Amino acid sequence: MIKKTLLFSVIISQLIVSCSSNDEPTNAPEGSLTEQIANIIKQPYSKLTPAEQKVKLEAEANVMLVQMDKSKTSGAIEAIQNLEKLLNIDGVDVFGGKNGNEIAEILNVSDVYGIYTWNNSTKIWVKTVSSTELKFIFPATATGKANNAILSSKSTSSTIKVKLEDSYNWQTGTTINDQFYLPTSVDATLTIDAKPAATFATTAKYTGTVETPDESSFKMVLNDGYTYEISGSKKATANTAKSSFTYNGKNLVSFTAGSTADIDALIEDEDLIKYQGKANGLVQIMDNFIIVADMDIATQTKDEEALEKSLAYPDYPDYNSPKADYKAYYTAQNTYNKKHSDGSVANTNKNTKLILVSKKDGTKIAEVVYRSEKADSYNTELPVWVKDAYYTNGGYWTNNGKGEMFTFQYYDEVLYLKFNDNTEVAMSSYFSTGFDKLETKFEDFLKAFER
Repeated sequence: MIKKTLLFSVIISQLIVSCSSNDEPTNAPEGSLTEQIANIIKQPYSKLTPAEQKVKLEAEANVMLVQMDKSKTSGAIEAIQNLEKLLNIDGVDVFGGKNGNEIAEILNVSDVYGIYTWNNSTKIWVKTVSSTELKFIFPATATGKANNAILSSKSTSSTIKVKLEDSYNWQTGTTINDQFYLPTSVDATLTIDAKPAATFATTAKYTGTVETPDESSFKMVLNDGYTYEISGSKKATANTAKSSFTYNGKNLVSFTAGSTADIDALIEDEDLIKYQGKANGLVQIMDNFIIVADMDIATQTKDEEALEKSLAYPDYPDYNSPKADYKAYYTAQNTYNKKHSDGSVANTNKNTKLILVSKKDGTKIAEVVYRSEKADSYNTELPVWVKDAYYTNGGYWTNNGKGEMFTFQYYDEVLYLKFNDNTEVAMSSYFSTGFDKLETKFEDFLKAFER
């Protein structure tokens, strides 16, 4: 399923490339994220037909895969993967024997020190005390025997102390917590065979004792040419986040998101609608296409709650009554399922916009919409009333093979591509044929990381 989803992302990305004309490039809309998205939504549809777009699709999808393919040989990525694997074999506790951590956590803590050396014979980490650094010495590859890779991390602490619940003693009813200070900065380096392979840098700014930073950033630079950056800021009226993944300075994928949600309040109670606000996002893949998302999360939640209140699930018939109407009950269930699916689709289409855009020619390629469709169904035999004076009510309900057959119907919310001529094509149908070679190549790409 994950592979299919990733492949679809690549294909969708290239869909926009396939629709580009030979016209001169048009600059992407400037201004705030909200202004950019508003301008993009107003852009006209491409004049190419869905069939014309599909003809070019597979060939042009290879452009993305060619760029992605180069990451398969990254020695730094392989070393990071192997470190993660070794930490899973023997969990290292940077908090003094109470809590195991992964790489992401290791690069986000402060005031923890120690030198951990991998023993390939015993498959354990051997710790040496250090008061100045956190270091891991290990093989750079899964098949390697020599400890030729070093990940070293140094940090500067903030005043924000975090309690981490990591164990519970059911015999005593006590909880054991670790405590550590969140960092204002973390700098880490990865070397392979004594040569620089990657650098990692994290920064954060806090207000008072609030654990979520007002500003934060993370940057990973690999000597193979890849750079990954992510940053975010939290404000009273708006939150923003940006990320990018580049190869030798060329954009592979970048993402900008905005939200009016009150993050601190939602941490305390994630279900409070009034704090959910709106959210939008703009994804640019390579230099050719954009995926736009614009969502009113608070209104969507309200609409969902209103839908649930408006639909009453049918009551199960009285099993003891000869007047019980099982056919009416199952019919009401089918009606409920249909109305619930239709309502969910209507709410999502109302509150969410997802649009594929060609940056080169300044046109919309397709809008993603939801449609309610019949899904799985099953046939069931309706029970029949059997008269029997032995029973208080004069009989009982049973499935004896003589009852009427009834079809119980489920519904799915299905994604469709809506094109310039109002043609709507289910994504599953649009990408069901003609992409065998592309899918095979993508499968091979994913397998390269299974090391």
